[in-house]
Amino acid sequence: MLLYNSTDSVRGGVPLAVDFDSPEDYFIFIFQILFATTTVLVAGPVVISILATRALRLQNRFIFMLNTSICDTLVGLSVYYVGLFDVYEGYPSRNGTYTVLSSLLGVNIMTFLFAQFDRYFAVCHPFYYTRFMTLHVVICVNVYCWLQVYIQQIVINFVPLSRAIQVYVFSIVSLQIIVFTKVVMTIKLYVVARFQLDRDPPGSDKDSKKESLRIIIFVVISFLVLWCPSFVNIIIRFVGGGGLTFRNEATNLFAIMARFNAVCTPSVYIWGSPALREAMMRTVWGRVCPRCNKR
Repeated sequence: MLLYNSTDSVRGGVPLAVDFDSPEDYFIFIFQILFATTTVLVAGPVVISILATRALRLQNRFIFMLNTSICDTLVGLSVYYVGLFDVYEGYPSRNGTYTVLSSLLGVNIMTFLFAQFDRYFAVCHPFYYTRFMTLHVVICVNVYCWLQVYIQQIVINFVPLSRAIQVYVFSIVSLQIIVFTKVVMTIKLYVVARFQLDRDPPGSDKDSKKESLRIIIFVVISFLVLWCPSFVNIIIRFVGGGGLTFRNEATNLFAIMARFNAVCTPSVYIWGSPALREAMMRTVWGRVCPRCNKR
């Protein structure tokens, strides 16, 4: 996340991200179109399936999936702008979005963190979990993720530059703490899934817990692997003045890797949850392709 004020440096329209002077330019442009379309077609049906299926909406873990899938769908839609046009969200910004679009990754980071704690307490402390972690509480937690990230963006975009830099430094430090916490929780969840659940008696409750733990572990690991290079590059540029710079967001390899989470995360949801696959086939793809629904 790059957190600086955005200004439009181009008058009379925003130029495309590439000049089409080489085969690489055509590849970049086509890739961004395919990437954006794939993201919307993968994450969008997850959102529709959860919203249209009451049995899924009543489960806390699917509320977290819904929140991240909404972010992922918006990330896919945003690529039609940041990936196809000459947009640079760094400082000084060029045709930027006031970091509105790039901050969607921040919402996902917060949501994944709370989802990890949710799964840990659901498995390790089920009595207290069912008593305190109601559906309304989980919804409020997911709403908080949006408010925390975008209130911070509003502050940064409208305060003086010196104060914005201070807030930015604080956000970088907080992000390091969050990343460290996510790594620790991922290890802890793996230990719980590997050893504690194996001692539980067989049943649907055990299968559901194991499924949810497997999903969140895979999602968080893939998120960290794909997102951390961008985070490290930002730290190097901010602290040491080094790091890699790119012409725009379409050619920023680190940003592309981070946005690739928008495809990877809902794909893991679909792969790991039979209930979600069934709901998706019934509410989305079954209606698009009736033959698929019959199968």
